[in-house]
Amino acid sequence: MGETERGGRAGVLETVALENSFLRVNLLPSLGGKIASIQLKPGGDELLQQPLLPYASRSQYMRFDASDASGWDECLPSVAACEMKTPSGIARIPDHGDFWQVEWQVVSKGKQSASLSADGFSLPLRFGKALQLEEDTLRISYSLENTGVRPVAYIWSTHPLFAVDAEDRILLPDSVKEVTVEGSAGNRLGLAGTKQSWPRATPNSGTSYDLSIVGKPDDGIGDKLFAAAPPEGWCAIERRRLGCRVEFQFDPRILTHLGLWI
Repeated sequence: MGETERGGRAGVLETVALENSFLRVNLLPSLGGKIASIQLKPGGDELLQQPLLPYASRSQYMRFDASDASGWDECLPSVAACEMKTPSGIARIPDHGDFWQVEWQVVSKGKQSASLSADGFSLPLRFGKALQLEEDTLRISYSLENTGVRPVAYIWSTHPLFAVDAEDRILLPDSVKEVTVEGSAGNRLGLAGTKQSWPRATPNSGTSYDLSIVGKPDDGIGDKLFAAAPPEGWCAIERRRLGCRVEFQFDPRILTHLGLWI
């Protein structure tokens, strides 16, 4: 700890850095405990999307698209803004949840590991994560505690935004045959709830899209899709320019859905 990073109105940000022979990882505790950077060594190639807007202080109930829209955040207790009935009354859940907006506390820190925690404000939840570098793998373990006296319902999604180049590939197991549209710019893939085949979608006659191939930044594409979590428990991005594969591994018995923002 003790490193700093400058970013817009947030001024000097405390950065927690983890490093081994394969990876360098930077976290920003004051900005939602964000993983701001994952770099490959020795070249320093960046795997995560970098800020679209300058880093700045966050406030409760701000919209996610008003932030820097970069790195790796956590969505809890919901992904979408909503209201939820609780024994204590109506709880207002903000866009992308509480925890990307609040400051996280550094519980422990080593050269290759760190643990952080934070308290939510819309529901009585304490959320923690422990990060560990193991050669070319970043392993993250999560914990969640209800600090109230009554049961609490929640939805959690990890929310990494990866850097990609045109012609990179999104790789899913062969068991994924279909995705559901949550939203699609210009209704390219149809209205919310529309089913499309994976990887090749055919939203109308004469039009076909290979959803697994990354397009160019000026293509004007914005597709939010989800599918049942593949039983194989992985998904990946093939970074062709870097000659590497970035793979997520997860337990599909616990994480029931896989979301894609293309």
